[in-house]
Amino acid sequence: MTVTDRTGARTDEAAGVIDGARERIDALDDRIIGLVQERMAVSAVIQNARIASGGRRVNLSRENEILGRFSDALGTPGTALAMTLLELSRGRI
Repeated sequence: MTVTDRTGARTDEAAGVIDGARERIDALDDRIIGLVQERMAVSAVIQNARIASGGRRVNLSRENEILGRFSDALGTPGTALAMTLLELSRGRI
């Protein structure tokens, strides 16, 4: 398979740009995955402390703040992203 076949580009120059950008995206994705895993761990600490103190596992007002922040920054897709992060961090409610 040629570089242009792999990238969908029609020139070697464009294929080179695409390959370089894809490497950056892969590196960013690795960082995002790491940050999501870190967020999940921190959320578990919060949930455990809340439950140990007699509270509920989930604080809906806090979750609404998070949804609003993501929505303000990223629009409707941001809300979906925030919902996914919340589900990963606390499970379905």
